[in-house]
Amino acid sequence: MKNTRLEHDLLGEREVPAHRYFGIQTLRATENFSISGIPIAHYPLLIKSLAYIKKAAAQANQELGLLDENIADAICRACDDLLSGALLDEFVVDVIQGGAGTSTNMNANEVIANRALELLGYEKGRYDILHPLNHVNMSQSTNDVYPTALRLTLSQKMDELMAEMEHLRRAFEIKAEEFADVIKMGRTQLQDAVPMTLGQEFGAWAIMVSEDIQRVAEAQSLIREINMGATAIGTGLNSHPDYAELVTKKLRDLTGIPVVGSENLVEATQDTGAYVQLSGVLKRVATKVSKICNDLRLLSSGPRAGLNEINLPAMAPGSSIMPGKVNPIIPEVVNQVAFEVIGNDITVTLAAEAGQLELNVMEPVIAYNLFTSLAMLGRACRTLADRCVVGITANREVCRRMVENSIGLVTALNPYIGYEKSSQVADEALKSGRSVYEIVLEKGYLSKLELDDILSPENMTRPRYIHKKIN
Repeated sequence: MKNTRLEHDLLGEREVPAHRYFGIQTLRATENFSISGIPIAHYPLLIKSLAYIKKAAAQANQELGLLDENIADAICRACDDLLSGALLDEFVVDVIQGGAGTSTNMNANEVIANRALELLGYEKGRYDILHPLNHVNMSQSTNDVYPTALRLTLSQKMDELMAEMEHLRRAFEIKAEEFADVIKMGRTQLQDAVPMTLGQEFGAWAIMVSEDIQRVAEAQSLIREINMGATAIGTGLNSHPDYAELVTKKLRDLTGIPVVGSENLVEATQDTGAYVQLSGVLKRVATKVSKICNDLRLLSSGPRAGLNEINLPAMAPGSSIMPGKVNPIIPEVVNQVAFEVIGNDITVTLAAEAGQLELNVMEPVIAYNLFTSLAMLGRACRTLADRCVVGITANREVCRRMVENSIGLVTALNPYIGYEKSSQVADEALKSGRSVYEIVLEKGYLSKLELDDILSPENMTRPRYIHKKIN
C-alpha cells in the first residue's frame, strides 16, 4: 500500500501521509506556522468544542433538509470520537497562526471528514463521497466556527478557574476563623496604624477573592454570546434562514452551556470586546492575589529580623549558601504568575485593537493568551491554597507584643483627650521608649480604669460607643 495519498486545494497538489486523518490544508499549516511549538491538541477542550460545533451544524443542516442523513450521521459519529478523546494527536496546527483561525477550522474539518469516511467504509481522502468543506463545513465559516469554539472553551475554563478561586477563598476563610482571637497591629504605608485581629486580615483576603469570583462570572456571561450562523461577515450568506437559531439551540443542548446567539451577527463577528473584558478581569484577579502574596511575604518576614507575625509552611530549603534559610517560595511563584497574566492582558488588548472592518484576524493570539492566563491562574490559586495558606500558623505572642508596644495605640485616645494631646503622647513615647499607657496615666489625662478599657486591644478591633467628652 502507498504510504501517502494525493490531495489538492487551491494552491495545487500535495502528498499527505496515508495514515493521517488531517489533510492538505492542515499539512500546509504545519509548514507555515512553526511559531509557539504548541499544537492545538494541547487544548483538548478546544478540540471538543470544535467537535460540538461540527456535530450541531450537521444536525441542523440535516434537519433543514440540506445534508443527507447518512452523511450527517457519519459526521456526528466522527465528532463523538473526538468528544471521547480520540484522534487528539491529529490536531497538529500551531495555536499561533495567521488566517484568523482558518487552519484550526480546516484541521477539524479534515479530521472529521476522514474519520467519517472511514466509518462509512471508504478510504481517507475520498472527498467525492464526503468533503471537509461541502459537508463538514456546510453553512459555516471559520469566522463563526473559530470564535464560537474559543468561547465554548473559555466558558469551561472559567468554570475551572472559579472552582480553584473558591478553593482559595475557603482556605482564607478557615484561617480567618482560626485566627479570630489573634490580636495584631494593622499597618498603613508600612507604619503602625491601629490594632486588628489576624482573623480580620485573612477574612479580608477571603472577601477579595470572593468578589473576583463574581467578576469572572459576569465576564463569563459575555463570553457565552456566540455568532454561529454569521458565516463570513455576519450576513449569513450560504446558510438557511433558520440555521443560526437552530444551530445555536443544538449547540446549547449538546454542550449544556447556556450559549445565546448574538442579536447582530455583523457586530458579533468583528467585536472582540468580550475577550478584552475577560482579560481585564483576569488581570484584576492576578493583581489582587499577587497583593495578598506580598502581604504574606511581609507578615512572615524574619524570622528574627522581620515582622514574624505568621509562619508560612516550609516547602524547600531556601539557600545554597545560607544554612537554615527558608524562603516564601509559594507566594513568590504566584507573584510571577500574576506578572505573566498582566503581560498577557497587554497582548489581548493590542490584538483586539488590531481588528479591521468586518473581522479581527488576531483571535489566535487572543485565545492563546487567555487560555494561558486561565490555566496558570487556576493552578496558582490551588497551589497557594494547598501549599501555603492551609499550613500557615500565627505567632500569637509576637503579634500581641507588637500591639502593646506600638505607639499606634494612641489613635484610640483621640475621642477622649483630643488629637493634640494624643500627638504629644505619641511623640514622647517615641522619643523616650516608654509606653503610651504609662505616659497618659502619668499626665492624669485618664484614670487607670478608663485606660484599661480604652486601650484594650480587643476593644480597638471593632466600633464602639464613646461615653466621654474630650477634655
